[in-house]
Amino acid sequence: MAFMGKIVCLMGKSSSGKDTIYKKILMQEKVHLETIVPYTTRPIRAGERDGVEYHFTDEDGYQALLGQGSIIESRAYNTCYGVWRYFTVADDTIDLDSCSYVLIGTLEAYEQLRKFYGADRVIPVMIELDDGVRLQRALDRETAQDHPKYEEMCRRFLADAEDFSAEKMAQADISRTFNNDQLDHCLNEIVAYLQENLKS
Repeated sequence: MAFMGKIVCLMGKSSSGKDTIYKKILMQEKVHLETIVPYTTRPIRAGERDGVEYHFTDEDGYQALLGQGSIIESRAYNTCYGVWRYFTVADDTIDLDSCSYVLIGTLEAYEQLRKFYGADRVIPVMIELDDGVRLQRALDRETAQDHPKYEEMCRRFLADAEDFSAEKMAQADISRTFNNDQLDHCLNEIVAYLQENLKS
């Protein structure tokens, strides 16, 4: 039987622990996943590296890729600092005939990925965490930045309630979620889920 690679789309509200889980999944020997580094037009944060967390570009770069028909999915956020875009590019780094991949996305990104590659090639992993814990984590992270953007932090926190509403989750046909109140337990559940779904 021929190999059929899949894309794992890791989702969740801001500060739910997606970045940490993403990094730990990549270290798991039980599931072998390659990375898809997304693009963004937002400013680079302290500790981030271009080409690792994101490919950092600007609006001109986005428009050029759009004109080439290379953008698989794209989201735009009207922030307190202007429009920030996050998007995935179809380039020669994505080869589903030989590899499976993992990326961090939104519900909208997940639905666009399914439309582009087919529903059977995209696996959703939805992370959940108590709102109070998320808000404290977001505040701690923002405070550590050289130039904290508290207004944007609050905007994003409030927007998450709408972006990940029960109605939108149901519309995207996502019923299974993973609670990140205990990281190791959450990670083990996700790995077991991926082992099963990457085979099918």
